[in-house]
Amino acid sequence: MLRPFPLLPAALLAALTAALAHTIRHHDYRTDPGRLSVWYAVCWLLFAAAAWSLRKVPARQAAALILAGSAAVAATGLVAQPRTSTDAYRYAWDGRVQAAGISPYDHAPADRELARLRDDWLFPHGAACQGPDRAPVPSYSTVPGPHCTRLNRPRVHTIYPPVAEAYFYGVHALSPPGARLKPFQVGGALLSVAVTAVLLATLRRRGDPRTAAYWAWCPAVPVEAVNNAHADVLGVLLAVAGLAAVARTLRPAGGAALGAAIAAKLLPAVVLPGALAGVRRTRDAAAVLLPAAAVVAVTYLPYVLVSKGSVLGYLGGYVEEEGYGEASAGNRYALLRLLLPDAWAVPVVAAVMLAVCVRVLWRGDPERPWTGALLVTGTAFLLLTPGYSWYALLLVALVALDGRWEWLGVAVAGAASYVTALAFTDRASVGTLAYAGAAGAVAAGWGLRRVRGRGLGRTSASSGARDRARVGVG
Repeated sequence: MLRPFPLLPAALLAALTAALAHTIRHHDYRTDPGRLSVWYAVCWLLFAAAAWSLRKVPARQAAALILAGSAAVAATGLVAQPRTSTDAYRYAWDGRVQAAGISPYDHAPADRELARLRDDWLFPHGAACQGPDRAPVPSYSTVPGPHCTRLNRPRVHTIYPPVAEAYFYGVHALSPPGARLKPFQVGGALLSVAVTAVLLATLRRRGDPRTAAYWAWCPAVPVEAVNNAHADVLGVLLAVAGLAAVARTLRPAGGAALGAAIAAKLLPAVVLPGALAGVRRTRDAAAVLLPAAAVVAVTYLPYVLVSKGSVLGYLGGYVEEEGYGEASAGNRYALLRLLLPDAWAVPVVAAVMLAVCVRVLWRGDPERPWTGALLVTGTAFLLLTPGYSWYALLLVALVALDGRWEWLGVAVAGAASYVTALAFTDRASVGTLAYAGAAGAVAAGWGLRRVRGRGLGRTSASSGARDRARVGVG
């Protein structure tokens, strides 16, 4: 028997795709962050409606629509050059440096040693230096006029781990001449659809395939993974695959995938407590941790051998620059600083994260490692209140696995902190309010689930009593 085509989800998906294409093609956070934020809100509302409309669609039909929609949504990120980030220019540069036989960790882009690799696209000069996001650099040439670069932080060494660097080199090697950033955007689109495919395959066995739409149709994916081409999506794919393998008790394979995820973006390390949830035997924990550590070591080793400097690059400087080491800097730890003295923020974060990790390790469900991973990751976001919206891609994928949609508010808060705040004089307050709203949504979702759980428990108990009465038991 043929089932009717799900017209409402398809119509809402089409509207979402059109809104995303318009948003990415026509709006820029540098010129009008307020208008961009309005269109972001439209896209998020359409996304929420489209995902909600799937709830009564049969799982098989929903899976097909989700996968097709994932490709359509991802394609919207290809309609323009990166709109809200310049990180992909650094990816292209690191790929070019490696293709020249030079370790990306040895020199900053502005160094004289790399001057021969410059071109007018990544290192424009003259009138082209009047454009937005141009950083001045020494010329090292006889060409008159100002010299600049599209790369951010051109005077510091790269921060990206080895799997990401291998990805940059691979994309560079496969790119035709003059392709610029489009291959990285296409790579992001392919990776994001691959994440959807892994989510659907995993949820078919453990969960509801319809929740894969939380990733596949989420506006953060085409904006950050595709249009801005952030390498975080590579780490997300590896982390999701690793957790899926661990759930099937394929711990060594899962550990290896998680190690590769960490060597792609570092942030996926926060899912490790989830991968170890409920593990009681040392050998089971070792089956995850040892392969993970081995993959990290093996991927770093070639760069350690060929590099003259530290392969950690600008990591330490980045942590300091972003205010993670000092609570009084920037807008980090924003929610805690509403309640506590600044000096207390870092130790309180450490204590809370330790408690959450212990709870996940001791009481987590080994058949659903993503549940604990989401709790640890989401808690870390609410405590640290990061200012970059693409960090939340990992959290969005974990929401899709676990189904607790209320955590998506954290991704909205990241976008508000990064884009919407630019439209206001007091930027810090915008980010703080956004994360406070996200925390409220998480608390409300938790409370609602508790109430529903108690209601179901009472209903089950009443049904059991009636059944016992019918057969004379009790």
